[in-house]
Amino acid sequence: RLFDFTLTAAGLLLEAPVVGSIALMVRLSSRGPVLYSQTRVGFDGRQFKMYKFRTMVVDAEAQGAQMAVSGDPRCTRIGSFLRKTSMDELPQLWNVLRGEMSLVGPRPERPCFVEDLKREIPRYALRHKMKAGMTGWAQVHGMRGNTCIQKRVELDLYYIENWSVGLDIKILVKTIFGGFLSPNAY
Repeated sequence: RLFDFTLTAAGLLLEAPVVGSIALMVRLSSRGPVLYSQTRVGFDGRQFKMYKFRTMVVDAEAQGAQMAVSGDPRCTRIGSFLRKTSMDELPQLWNVLRGEMSLVGPRPERPCFVEDLKREIPRYALRHKMKAGMTGWAQVHGMRGNTCIQKRVELDLYYIENWSVGLDIKILVKTIFGGFLSPNAY
């Protein structure tokens, strides 16, 4: 927690001008709120509101929850850029500061998908035995977006079983130097 808190507080201070600029771009480029919150499942199955910059048109999920896909027509122009660069995720630093997430851990999923995934994938629920993260072992191995969920779970479980501060640092370095620009980020 101290590791998360210290790095997150420093990151928020350093990124304040970038976050402010992104908020202004989102506000000026389309109608609707700058931030978007979505219920996610975290540690011990607890639900929390995860924050992102809004990247889709207002009421993008009026027809129900759906996974994002490459070239998603619901994305705004600035939203597509933010997703490709993962800058839409910066507001999650507030979730880390509040203790709802960690910088590193399995990515949290939406409750409507979790129940299905628990039934389909053995050991899926074990991902909730560790705090959800902004980035993780699966993400730095290209498992983002519409990729094999089974492989993502395997990588998440590897991380949980082999956790160390050193592994967290390795994942953060990989995220900073390439993980933000994954071809599967959309």
